[in-house]
Amino acid sequence: MQILTFWLDQPIWLIFGSLACLVLAWCLMLIALTNMKRTRPFIVGVSTGIAPAFVGVVSVLLSLLIGFVANDAWERQRQASRVVQTESAQARAVYNLSRSVSKDLPDFRILLADYIESIVDEEWPAMAKGGKASSRADHAFGKLLQAVVAPNFDVVVGKANHSALLAAVLNLQTARSERLALSEMEGDDSKWVTLFALSALALLVIAAIHVERPSSQAASLSIFGSALVITLGVIAMHERPFDGPLALGPSLLDQVRTLVVAAG
Repeated sequence: MQILTFWLDQPIWLIFGSLACLVLAWCLMLIALTNMKRTRPFIVGVSTGIAPAFVGVVSVLLSLLIGFVANDAWERQRQASRVVQTESAQARAVYNLSRSVSKDLPDFRILLADYIESIVDEEWPAMAKGGKASSRADHAFGKLLQAVVAPNFDVVVGKANHSALLAAVLNLQTARSERLALSEMEGDDSKWVTLFALSALALLVIAAIHVERPSSQAASLSIFGSALVITLGVIAMHERPFDGPLALGPSLLDQVRTLVVAAG
């Protein structure tokens, strides 16, 4: 759903603020319905006989789903972090190998710097806006790979060094592909719809159980609602690793670019 995708892309304060407004509006509606003269007799009649332990049924279902969604969000964040570290490590490995195999490869390091620059300056901002792979980065990597597989390149650097350098370049492309796959992965909006539905039902059950005591009802709804806002807000912060409020940045790759450019 476009609404949920748009919501998950918002700043942290807006995510928590919108959650708080939704929970507050629902709680106020429940309090109003259970205390207005026209609706209270019907609500009291329906709620009479509901055991307090019944709230545990909905709460268990809600807690299980929250645990599943939270684990999914944190695992995606960990995968993204590992991929970014791997990509920067492979870029550094390509640079170090190019320096060690021959001091006469300035053009190759220029190609590497251009590739990293296209990732940092063009592809990463595009990912943060929901974009996909950069054509400039594709072209830069193509030139980098062509330089490695050029005729007589293995003669210049040695076959063993050539194999190591080629493997590092291919690993760099693999890490980039994994990063793009994680960035383009669409979240399952149905789990968030289910979370909101179960949260609303849990608050409804709490309001029904405490219908005879308005003050206890308001206090219970406030405590449980606050817990929901905090929990769901923290999960939403980690749902999108590259275009969410806690999006991973290209600082590690930028450090490699600075190193390559400085070395010349």
